[in-house]
Amino acid sequence: MNILNIAAYRFVALDHLPQLRAAFKARGNELGLKGTILVAEEGINLVLAGAAASIEAFLETLLTDARFAPIGVKRSWSEKQPFNRLLVKIKREIVSMNRPEVNPCEAHAPRLAPRELKRWLDEGRAVVLLDTRNQFEVNVGSFENTLSLGLKSFSDFPRATQALPEKLKGEPIVTFCTGGIRCEKAAPWLISQGFREVYQLDGGILNYFEYCGGAHFRGDCFVFDQRVALDAGLRQTGSTTGRDA
Repeated sequence: MNILNIAAYRFVALDHLPQLRAAFKARGNELGLKGTILVAEEGINLVLAGAAASIEAFLETLLTDARFAPIGVKRSWSEKQPFNRLLVKIKREIVSMNRPEVNPCEAHAPRLAPRELKRWLDEGRAVVLLDTRNQFEVNVGSFENTLSLGLKSFSDFPRATQALPEKLKGEPIVTFCTGGIRCEKAAPWLISQGFREVYQLDGGILNYFEYCGGAHFRGDCFVFDQRVALDAGLRQTGSTTGRDA
């Protein structure tokens, strides 16, 4: 497998968005990369694929900007390029929730490391695993005994949480998604609504796979590119058959 795939995001206040967009587009095209880069006043979200040397060169350029220097990057490999072209877009949000009062640049929930979550699950600790992804993603794979909200879109999350039982406000909740970005907003939202012990799985399912494999997870992890889904070894499966197939 000779195509390196990366996913990364960072919530950080940005300005001069048209200039950023132009610079990222030019650098990505120069290096022959494909994928999507979103920039907004609240930060950056990117998924890119290409030759390893080209990906690393792009990251080297990105990290020369101090605003992006702490960004976390998740890597996986594929045999073929999973994107058709390079898109660089200016958006109102890098992940749409339509709740401007939720600002991950200012407040976020405590992060729970993958190995710590595995330890909790190994011990049988009482914890609510809340999947913040869309229902079709949940159907492809999720943690055992997951609570999901039947979402069609992440922007429905605030409304859907109104149906959660009141008793959950006193129980430990671990939110998770594919790579962590949705939980950056989902977890603070829950806290703002009176849920007292809320965590976000650091780096999401993909980070959990990297450190813990498939322990306590059923099925595959849906990804938004031509690979369709990844197994616990971060290998392409193309599966959309669901956890019970």
